[in-house]
Amino acid sequence: MAEHEESRCENCIIRELNSLKALKKEELKAISDSKVSRSIKKGEALFKEGEKLGGVYCVRNGVSKLSKISDNGKDQIVKIASKGEVLGQRSMISEEGTNLSAVALNDMEVCFIPKDQITGRIQDNPAFTQAILKHMAHELKIADDFIVNMAQKTVNQRLAEVLLYLSTTFGTDEEGYLVLILSRADIADVVGTATELCIRTLAKFKKQGLIETKGKRIKILDQSGLEKLKDGFQ
Repeated sequence: MAEHEESRCENCIIRELNSLKALKKEELKAISDSKVSRSIKKGEALFKEGEKLGGVYCVRNGVSKLSKISDNGKDQIVKIASKGEVLGQRSMISEEGTNLSAVALNDMEVCFIPKDQITGRIQDNPAFTQAILKHMAHELKIADDFIVNMAQKTVNQRLAEVLLYLSTTFGTDEEGYLVLILSRADIADVVGTATELCIRTLAKFKKQGLIETKGKRIKILDQSGLEKLKDGFQ
């Protein structure tokens, strides 16, 4: 019973991390009565590029990669979405196919909220509308920064930035290794480079004493060194 009550939207602390925090209690109750909780296994897609969504996904636990297929067929990761994020808002509101795919990087627990519950709240609750607009503005800023990084920063800089981001956002385990374990191919897709070059650059970072690796696991040994590298001072 306690677990059921905690999963109710009006009792869920996850909503404090996204635009749902602007909703009133009765609105949250209506959403909770219509939402569907889903378990997504590692490697499964929440949705694929071009898909028309009938609602949005609120991430309760787990991490997914948001990616786009380029003209040459390469999968470019543009964002890593984690606990508290609401996925699919833009395409649902614009009534267009999704611009990105979302694939689970580990096992996830998500809540699917039907479209009518979101659009109804947009019409009736100005605070919720403003929260969504702020979220979309923030996403546009991330997209702008991503474009600049890809165009102006070296692979070394971008890889250093990704490693620092993973450490800051997802933390480290008791041994100091990054909690979120990505394949070398996924890291390369985030950085925007070939997997082989990513592997060679990680090996160079290791030789320079910036990181330590054990299989897929990565530990940052010299954070200030990575910060300087990220900013182009090395």
